[in-house]
Amino acid sequence: MLIVDTHAHAFHRELPFIPSRRFTPNYDAPLSSFLSQLDANGIGRGVLIAVSILGNDNSYLLEGLRAQPERLRGVVAIDPATDLSRLDEYEAAGVVGVRVNLTGNLPVPDFSAGAWAEAVAECVKRNWHIEINDRAARLHESLTPLTKAGVKVVVDHFGMPDRQLGIADEGFQRLLAFGQSRQVWVKLSGGYRTSFDIARSAAPLLHNAFGTDRLMWASDWPFTQYESSQNYSTQLGAVAEWLPDESDRQTVLCDTPAKLFKF
Repeated sequence: MLIVDTHAHAFHRELPFIPSRRFTPNYDAPLSSFLSQLDANGIGRGVLIAVSILGNDNSYLLEGLRAQPERLRGVVAIDPATDLSRLDEYEAAGVVGVRVNLTGNLPVPDFSAGAWAEAVAECVKRNWHIEINDRAARLHESLTPLTKAGVKVVVDHFGMPDRQLGIADEGFQRLLAFGQSRQVWVKLSGGYRTSFDIARSAAPLLHNAFGTDRLMWASDWPFTQYESSQNYSTQLGAVAEWLPDESDRQTVLCDTPAKLFKF
């Protein structure tokens, strides 16, 4: 089975970065560089995730998917008030989900009303997922209405527990309870965004709560805002520590993401 890197970003500095962005990269991370990283590390497949600096402009992501239809899938960012008419186009290109990035304490959308409710219904109909990037303390505010609506949900980066509290974070403990829903997947990724020590402690708890068929690995390439301290091989190498059992690694690295991302 082919390993799937379930979370990476591609961009370059000639793209229209949004004025409200949280950071401005001083380098390019083009699709060709991501593919080179996959090749160098023996990774067969990848998932391009909408990056916050581009807002809801998915054009470069879609360009990448169309160039590598067998090898790549995508998760887009949308404005549900204006973009629902484009979902057929996105699906044809290889999009399988919608990302909601709430980093920076952005308000949690009302997923049960209005345009977002329509977007959730579209995701259910298309068998897409909704990916949530938020700190652990608030995850339940998104997961509760989304699981109630019957949509698949993916949680980024170990659920982003608090750096000081680690696995004692009440939000992380609430996340573990969502394992029973069987509608939530969690990415073992971006351990450095809290700490690798926290990731080491969180991994067995997530394994017990969700099972390997709801866990996935990702590099989080190009490690935005942590570029100087991280590299691809470190992210891949951490999996053996998080999942000591080889059969567990096979499921998390290959089987589970292949099904969710429709490879």
